[in-house]
Formats: sequence, structure tokens, C-alpha cells
Amino acid sequence: MSTCKQLDVKTDDHAPKKWSVALNDDVFKQFFSQGSPVVHGVFGDGSLFSPFLFGKFFDPCDAFPLWDFDSDALLSKLRSCGQTTVEWFQTDNDYVLKSEIPAVLGENGVQIYTDNGKVVEISGQWKPHRESKTKDWRCGRWWEHGYVRRLELPDDADWRKLEAKLSSEKYLEIRIPKANLHSDNVQGKNGVAGCS
Repeated sequence: MSTCKQLDVKTDDHAPKKWSVALNDDVFKQFFSQGSPVVHGVFGDGSLFSPFLFGKFFDPCDAFPLWDFDSDALLSKLRSCGQTTVEWFQTDNDYVLKSEIPAVLGENGVQIYTDNGKVVEISGQWKPHRESKTKDWRCGRWWEHGYVRRLELPDDADWRKLEAKLSSEKYLEIRIPKANLHSDNVQGKNGVAGCS
């Protein structure tokens, strides 16, 4: 039986040095080559959180203009090998992102934030963070403790009505209405459509 959980979309994350440590190609390759099966599940080929998802290295903590690109074109190589379950598209009314989340993350690990209405951030921890100089795992070498994918929102995205849900604890769907196309009575209670 499939379960569906509506995820809270947070707008009040004000960590000042969040994602300030950039991940580069060489550091990632070294980290990945020494990684456990969990690391390979989180950051491996085809994962939403892989720096190589778009065909060449792109730091997942940098905002990517996802909806400026066609998913079939950008992911064609991975799809031809059956290596990705990431998909994004737009309808007349919405921008949509769908992705399988690595099983090691589960529903408790995924957090959704919007950053000043310009970026949607999908992040969480895959490994508990031990106390150190930095209390927030996102302010240091974040990839050693968690994962992130930051995406630029299109100019006409109504980020205040962004919805996120997780089905069967592993299928993430994010839906962002286009501005001025939805009246308040189209949405469910409090502007959030239910899981279906």
C-alpha cells in the first residue's frame, strides 16, 4: 500500500553561512571513491543529489536553473542506461519536479526550504553530525553529513504556494504553481492540495 506524506515547506531558515563551503570536482571524486554504499546511494549516478546529474560536474549547493532546460535532453544519457528517476517539466499551471529519493534517506531526512522566493532547496542529513566548531552541518564540508539540491525558481513561480509530498517514503514530488493562474478556491485547505 502506498503512503503519502505532505512535507512542510520552510521559509525561515536564516543560517548565515549555509552552503558556504563549495564542493569541487576533485574533492567530490576523492570523497566518492572512499565512500560507503550509503554515499554511493545518495550521490551516485542518476541521483537528484549527484553533482554529475546534469552531465558534467555542478555543485548541488549552487542554485541550478532547472526549468530552463528540457529534462529529456539533459538526462538523455542517464535515461538511456536506466540510471535516473529524476524528471521535471512544466504544465500550463505548474512547475513540477519528481524524483526517487535514495532509500537510505527515508521520509525523516528530506527538508524543503524556499530562499527569498528565488530558490527551492531540498536537503537533509544522511549521517549524524557530531559536535564540532560548526554546530550546523550545512556550514562546513556538508557532503560528509548531508545532501542538497538547490534550484532556481522561474520568475513566474508562486513560491508561497509550493507543495511537496513524499510517496511510499521514496518518491518526492514538488509542485510550484505559476503566478496569477490559480485562484485560492482551486487549492485545498490553506492553499495545499492533498496527497493523491
